[in-house]
Amino acid sequence: MSQSRFIVVGNEKGGAGKSTIAIHLTTGLLAAGAKVAVIDLDLRQQSLGRFLANRRTWLAASGVEAAMPTEQRLGDDMAYFAKADPQEGLDRFEACFAAAKAEADFVVIDTPGGDTPLSRAAHAVADLIVTPMNDSFVDFDLLGQVDPVTLDLIKPSIYSETVWESRKLRAAREGRTIDWVVLSNRLAVAEARNRRRVDERIAALSRRVGFRVGPGLRDRVIYRELFPFGLTVADLSPTIRPVAVSLAHVAARQELRSLMWALNLGEAESLAKPAA
Repeated sequence: MSQSRFIVVGNEKGGAGKSTIAIHLTTGLLAAGAKVAVIDLDLRQQSLGRFLANRRTWLAASGVEAAMPTEQRLGDDMAYFAKADPQEGLDRFEACFAAAKAEADFVVIDTPGGDTPLSRAAHAVADLIVTPMNDSFVDFDLLGQVDPVTLDLIKPSIYSETVWESRKLRAAREGRTIDWVVLSNRLAVAEARNRRRVDERIAALSRRVGFRVGPGLRDRVIYRELFPFGLTVADLSPTIRPVAVSLAHVAARQELRSLMWALNLGEAESLAKPAA
């Protein structure tokens, strides 16, 4: 097996859609036939972990099969590590990292909406960091600071500094850098002046700190309605169809495919097939 690729979905602000992106990247890669492992470091919320639990339950109850990732957990009680000695969690993460690296082509790591030792450890081992953000200056503030009068970019902000430090560590340790992609996520269908302003600052910041800009997932009910079943649009097929399939599902599938191509995950080719 070729060397595993570690994908870290990170942003120190909550509500940007990190878990939604992590879930869809996981199922998109599974649909393409890749071996995938996941590590959910959002110790309290555990959205990715609950998604996988829902998936196992629904598939068993429905008598159908779908690909499953392997799940590397710090322990049975994940909330324990939110209160435990940070070193204990870091030691467990190292073990999970080694196990995932040995068994998977891709490892998807979901991180919490905050700066934690575990999140920093994950960023330091990333090959690809995916940062979803809403079209809001509230979200942008964690990436870059703007002048309150002119809205001109002043300097990178705290999360950009976190990624910069991770890149320096990776370069010093292995002589290679980390690919960083910022996604415009959860966009409303209609255009807005505020979005254009945010997009202009993202473009300016990308040139300054060196990230790529990619398409995220629009704010569609479709991306949420399948969560209770542990499924995404990548799973829909003649045998897996817990909801009626519409043109909106086809459009969502194409969005996911475009996202994966933007992340240089060419395995998304299989998502071109309709869920007929």
